[in-house]
Amino acid sequence: MTVKIYYVEDEKDLSEIIRKYLARENYDVTVFYDGESAMPHIADQVDLWILDIMLTGEIDGFDLIQSIKKVNPEAAIIFTSARDQALDKIKGLELGSDDYLAKPYSPRELILRVKAILNRKNARPGHMMYSEYTISLDSREIRHNDQLIELTNKEFEMLLVFLKNKQQPIERQMLLESIWGKNYVGSDRVVDDLLRRLRAKMPLLRIETIYGYGYRLL
Repeated sequence: MTVKIYYVEDEKDLSEIIRKYLARENYDVTVFYDGESAMPHIADQVDLWILDIMLTGEIDGFDLIQSIKKVNPEAAIIFTSARDQALDKIKGLELGSDDYLAKPYSPRELILRVKAILNRKNARPGHMMYSEYTISLDSREIRHNDQLIELTNKEFEMLLVFLKNKQQPIERQMLLESIWGKNYVGSDRVVDDLLRRLRAKMPLLRIETIYGYGYRLL
């Protein structure tokens, strides 16, 4: 199913650049150049809104966020601003937006933010998301862009340990005991071998090596 995005930005040169980047990702993008033209569409069924706060006319981005959330509290919204970043960020997040991007920003950074929000939005019960991967906890399947990634049982167990302890340092011994059991007898090099295979199958995993300690999933 095609992802539908509404993009509200009064800088026409910038909006055309961003529209092209989003279109390259096969997103269906509609651009509005002011709040007045966007307001009649706040009840439309779209996957994501990208709103600039400072818009020409009487209706700004904050007005749009409030109106969108009234008719669709679950709407996904990214807002951008070139004004006082701290104040705009706080107000936008309080109004219910999902993310904030300060101008000037790179189109690639926006694309990454868009993908992260869409992944969170599309996550279903019994599923976890990491980067562009969808992980089914029930069927123990991994999918990337609808392509199935086949993991062995131990590779999947290692992945779960990392996902459940994301951003936390994990000792090699913990990985060894969690996956092979406390009574395992053998070399701890099996941890390195298993991690090497997992990284090869899932190259988007950002696993940091903490020398002399273990690893961390970023």
